Amino acid sequence: MKNLSKLVFYRIVLAAVAIIAQIVIFFVVITKFNDFIDFYFVLSGILSFFVVLFIVNKNMNPEYKIAWMVPILLFPIFGWLLYLMLGGNRLSKRLKRKMNYVKERSFDMVDSIYSNRIISEIEQLNKDAANQAKYILNSAYCPPYKNDFARYFSTGEEIYSSIIEELKKAERFIFLEFFIIAEGIMWDEILNILKQKAEKGIDVRVIYDDMGCITTLPYNYKKTIQSYGIKCSVFNPFIPTVNSRLNNRDHRKIIVIDGKCAYTGGINIADEYINKKVRFGYWKDGGILIRCSSVYSFTVMFLTVWDYLNNTKEKYHKYKFEENNYLGYDGYVQPYSSGPVNEESVGEDVYLNLIGKAKKYLYIATPYLILDYQMQTALCLCALQGVDIRIITPHIPDKKSVYMLTKNNYKKLIKSGIKIYEYTPGFIHSKLTVSDDIFATVGTINFDYRSLYLHFECGVWMFDTRAVLQIKEDFLSMFEQCRQITIKDCDDVGIFTRIIRSFLRMFASLM
Repeated sequence: MKNLSKLVFYRIVLAAVAIIAQIVIFFVVITKFNDFIDFYFVLSGILSFFVVLFIVNKNMNPEYKIAWMVPILLFPIFGWLLYLMLGGNRLSKRLKRKMNYVKERSFDMVDSIYSNRIISEIEQLNKDAANQAKYILNSAYCPPYKNDFARYFSTGEEIYSSIIEELKKAERFIFLEFFIIAEGIMWDEILNILKQKAEKGIDVRVIYDDMGCITTLPYNYKKTIQSYGIKCSVFNPFIPTVNSRLNNRDHRKIIVIDGKCAYTGGINIADEYINKKVRFGYWKDGGILIRCSSVYSFTVMFLTVWDYLNNTKEKYHKYKFEENNYLGYDGYVQPYSSGPVNEESVGEDVYLNLIGKAKKYLYIATPYLILDYQMQTALCLCALQGVDIRIITPHIPDKKSVYMLTKNNYKKLIKSGIKIYEYTPGFIHSKLTVSDDIFATVGTINFDYRSLYLHFECGVWMFDTRAVLQIKEDFLSMFEQCRQITIKDCDDVGIFTRIIRSFLRMFASLM
């Protein structure tokens, strides 16, 4: 463990030094051109004008535009250049062309006849549900499924126990895709099972995000995993250069086993997620297990990214497990993906649709509550129509600046009738919504700009399944452990804190 800590530390230090060196070189180059400083000022002013003009006319979130326009206008000498290097909120044209393959393969895997039949059935039951299912199908190329098994887990410990049990049963293949993997009790046990399965000839594959693991795994850990006979790919390897590629990360958490079952939710592979390591009080997380036909959507999600990373073309149907739906289960589940490759912000739109259609109640749990104007307005409008909206956020934060932004949203929401709760035992990392006893989502998508616009994410939308009520029960249990925030709490803040929050709010979309 000490050797790992040293390797990780050196990697972070080297990366930081490389980036700082680039910034220093940039300023040194500028100062060397003292004789042309007047010309450079004029040129920078002109370039800043055109960059701002470009931003104004670009199809992107207005708050993201403001967050970049302010520093460009305040610091025209280098603000425009920073935007060109770091301001991309979508994939580059080259990466987008490459990632279009992901969209095409996902679309090809959709059984349109089956999907349309299921949507027609849903439409007979609930028009709002049918519209949501249509949107996910048309935007994310992920179909709805009927009568599939879905079980919600209310803690990281519960879902981890189930994952270990199912991994041991694997006979054909195991796919893992995670934002964070950290050496420790959790990863060691999972890795031992993966090694054993690989030795038996089972197809075992792992994808991890390099930025997500920069503080938890040594450089080129991929080779260590591959040495055990496990196939491994790294998403968007971290290169210590100042560029917008740093923005797009694989924030998904997916496990697929034999095509028979799949897991997703907030839990990464690190000891704090199962409370074997205490960092911010009790770590509360949630996840879901699905079985039957809907597992295939997660198989396709994993394989499309695998193909993208390895320039391969897998035969996806090889990994489809044909099985009749479980007797005794009802309702509909629809796994979906979201990310910068989509023209629409699927994750955000799913949330907005849920907010807009809620009639009695809407409960939300999120570790980060950084709302843009559109999301904030939708929530306030829904509450003002009499819908009981309750939002749970952490009481003990993992990122203080983000926590300050989260608290900055409280007052306006409370004034509109929304109830805000902080989870007092510690840090809540679950990403959950439930509404009216019929709709729910579980997944990896936070209520913040990065999850909604920059990262690759996934989730499961559910209509009229047993898991919906399981999620509601978890919320009711959590409310008893929470402290409700009042207007007085919001007003009882020092002037210095207010100034910091206001300043951070201006750059919320960059955090």
